[in-house]
Amino acid sequence: MARVCDLTGKRVRVGNNVSHANNKTKRKFYPNLQKKRFYIPEEDAWVTLKVSTSALRTINKNGISSVLKKAVEQGYIMY
Repeated sequence: MARVCDLTGKRVRVGNNVSHANNKTKRKFYPNLQKKRFYIPEEDAWVTLKVSTSALRTINKNGISSVLKKAVEQGYIMY
């Protein structure tokens, strides 16, 4: 299963571990993803999404319906 947020498209980023001696080795930065169930009143249905914690904050602020609509417009969700 891919480590990608369903609503924002956040995914794994690649960077470097840097030691005290300035040696650099590759590492990955993982998004903080959580599986969460949301109730969509327009469809009278529960939906399970894998969302980042920043997307959860956006849902709390704007509501699940508007966030889903924006995700569809940006192409993260196919309806």
